[in-house]
Amino acid sequence: MENTLTALEVTGTIDENHQLQLDHSLPIAGPMRVRVIVLYPLADDPNEADWYRAAARNPAFAVLKEPREDIYSVDDGKPFHDEV
Repeated sequence: MENTLTALEVTGTIDENHQLQLDHSLPIAGPMRVRVIVLYPLADDPNEADWYRAAARNPAFAVLKEPREDIYSVDDGKPFHDEV
């Protein structure tokens, strides 16, 4: 008979002793055994800024710099104010 597993996403830090330190307490009553999956970025993975730089330099998008492609002005549309 298999147990049903429930997933919970949390964040944390791996310290210098290779131990996982969670940012917050878990909402789970213990003690109990759990399974842990750790997701982490590879050192050579590009970040968001790298993607933007690559797209800006890609000749495939050069056509967007042509004056005929500049069809919008600051007066177009309505201002958007995010209420965070």
